[in-house]
Amino acid sequence: MTETVFGLVAQYGVYVIFASAFLSCLALPIPTSLMMLTGGAFVASGDLTFWSVGISAYLGAVLGDQAGYFIGRAGGAPLTARLSQSPSRAKVLTQAQQLVDRRGGLGVFFSTWAVAPLGPWVNFISGATGLNWWRFAVWDVLGETVWVTVYVGLGYMFMDQVATVAEIMGDVIGLLVAVVLAVASAMWIRAVLKNKRRVPA
Repeated sequence: MTETVFGLVAQYGVYVIFASAFLSCLALPIPTSLMMLTGGAFVASGDLTFWSVGISAYLGAVLGDQAGYFIGRAGGAPLTARLSQSPSRAKVLTQAQQLVDRRGGLGVFFSTWAVAPLGPWVNFISGATGLNWWRFAVWDVLGETVWVTVYVGLGYMFMDQVATVAEIMGDVIGLLVAVVLAVASAMWIRAVLKNKRRVPA
């Protein structure tokens, strides 16, 4: 995988970084984090510039998120129901829904980098459930700034260990997703139990 990504970035430069960032935000299985790490490594080697890699990744990610939001806004509940026909998609959509319901714009912020696997589904859910666009956009822009800066910066600093860094970051993100979902589930259970206690016998 790493060699393939290196080859793509070497051949197409910032264009493939932009395209991967955009498409991954629409739930296509593209290794965008590895693309950005590789872009950072090419910056360190002098083959690309930091601003061109950063801007292409950033614009791709933000535009992809916005596209996902408006697809969700246009499709609404029918789109969510259609996506939920797949058990695996239904699971991540439920997790994304819980994150948006509990945290709103802050959930959007964390979905762009801390729990990035949920990001595309948070975009769809935010649009489908009518989360205010300005609120979505502001938190999205802030979150993608963190995501792009961290990954391009890590690629720059560890240009000779990109594959290792990608593996470590994948493990870290997986752990963060598990922790966030566990906390969200615990809070949901607590709220349900609290509401049950309030219901008169």
